Amino acid sequence: MPEFEKGDFLKINTISCAMLSCFICNMPERPSVEKVTEFYHKSMMIGPMYLHCRIKGMKKYSRRDFKAMKKAQERRAYDRNPYSWNMTFLPFEDGSGYVTRFTDCGICTLMRELGVFEYVSALCTLDFPMEAATKVTDFSREITMPEGAPYCDCCYRRKTD
Repeated sequence: MPEFEKGDFLKINTISCAMLSCFICNMPERPSVEKVTEFYHKSMMIGPMYLHCRIKGMKKYSRRDFKAMKKAQERRAYDRNPYSWNMTFLPFEDGSGYVTRFTDCGICTLMRELGVFEYVSALCTLDFPMEAATKVTDFSREITMPEGAPYCDCCYRRKTD
C-alpha cells in the first residue's frame, strides 16, 4: 500500500478497512453483512471514539472545518493513491452545513481487490453513529457507489434543536 500524503485525514478509514478485511478474509466461513456491520460498529463506537466525535463536533461548521473540506477537495489524493479519496465539497449557502460527494473511494478499491466488496457498507454506515455522537449533526446519505451510483453523498446539516 502506498504512503498516504501528509494531511490525508481519511487514511484511518483505510487502515480500519484493511484490518476488518483481513479478519473477514481469514474466517473459515464468511459472515453476513449484517453481522459484520454489527461487529464493526460495536468495536469502533467505544468511549474514546465518542470523545473524539464530541471534540470533532465542537469544531464542525467552523471556518476551519470548511477550509479543511475545501483543501481535501483540492488535494484529489486518490489521483496519486488509490486507497485515498477524491471528493467535492458543496457548502450550503446559509452556512447550515454541507454535502461531500465522494467520487473515488479507497475503501471500495481495497475491498474490491481483497474480494470482500460486499462488506463496504459495514464500514460506511459507521458515519451515522459517529455523526450522531457529535450531537451537532443530522447526517444523511441518499446514494452510494457500492449501490451503483456515480458518487456517495454525505449530507452534514447542523442540528437546530
